[in-house]
Amino acid sequence: MKKAEIKLTIQLDDQNIPENILWESTDSQTKEALPVKSMMLALWDHNYKNSLRIDLWTKDMPVDEMKRFFYETLQTMGDSFLRATGEEAIVEDLRDYCAHFAEKMELTEGNSPQSALKGKS
Repeated sequence: MKKAEIKLTIQLDDQNIPENILWESTDSQTKEALPVKSMMLALWDHNYKNSLRIDLWTKDMPVDEMKRFFYETLQTMGDSFLRATGEEAIVEDLRDYCAHFAEKMELTEGNSPQSALKGKS
């Protein structure tokens, strides 16, 4: 059986606010830790039937990038949900909401999430 490990390193300031987030994986072609500005980790606890979450972002994460990060996360959650359940109708509803979200967050055509994600669904 194959085994892989994912490691997260969070560097905090004196007020416990993330300054740096690094991640690495034993399955990655890149062997060094890579910096990121934000992360969301969701886990399902089968025993308690609820989710466990860690949402972190560095204090220098730009708001426009956070908007895009949330948009892309919602889109990929739809992809995952479709693969896991086959529920196409509700995923289409989520896609509609994502388009609404992009419009409300003013994710313009120049940096359009739709154009960046074409062909990924």
